[in-house]
Amino acid sequence: MNALLKRVWIGLAATLIASLAAVALPDHIQMDDDGRIHLGAPAPTPSPSTAAPTPESTSPPLTRDAVDEVIRTAISAAGLDPVQGRPTVAAGANAEANSNWTGWMAVREKTAAPSEMNAICADLERQGWTLTPNGDRPDASRSYKRGGWYLLVSTRGKTQAPSTTSALTDSQTYLTLTGLQLNLSDIPLPEITVRIG
Repeated sequence: MNALLKRVWIGLAATLIASLAAVALPDHIQMDDDGRIHLGAPAPTPSPSTAAPTPESTSPPLTRDAVDEVIRTAISAAGLDPVQGRPTVAAGANAEANSNWTGWMAVREKTAAPSEMNAICADLERQGWTLTPNGDRPDASRSYKRGGWYLLVSTRGKTQAPSTTSALTDSQTYLTLTGLQLNLSDIPLPEITVRIG
């Protein structure tokens, strides 16, 4: 009985880990309906529906300065002044070390933050950013990608604040944009098929 119970727990743990990995890296880990897990980039299958390139596939690589400008433009499109907030990553002297990430945050009223986030997201889409809804909560966070960069737009409350000495009141929240440059194609993953169950 203990051996059977152990196999069940191992199977459940493996399934949970594989499911989380498939959500986190959808381009490199696929999970079939029958429980098979495929690691590595899927083989391209030409079909009429995939013949047209997506906006992401034709996007040239972006620089950090370009992403900073995208963030400022989206913030302004939401009716906010970028100076009202603050950068989350310092530019300047340590620019080389910070060339692959950037961000902005501001304290906003909870009642206004969702509509401001929606306006920022609408402008990102207007600028050609592609929505990548991997675990996003549309009312609290959305992620986008373009030109090797990923942007997360989120509102988060007092309990998730970056420090315990937060000066937020009960009616305030953070509105943040976080940009990260990732090139997952540089990570070689073998093509492996695993059958669970």
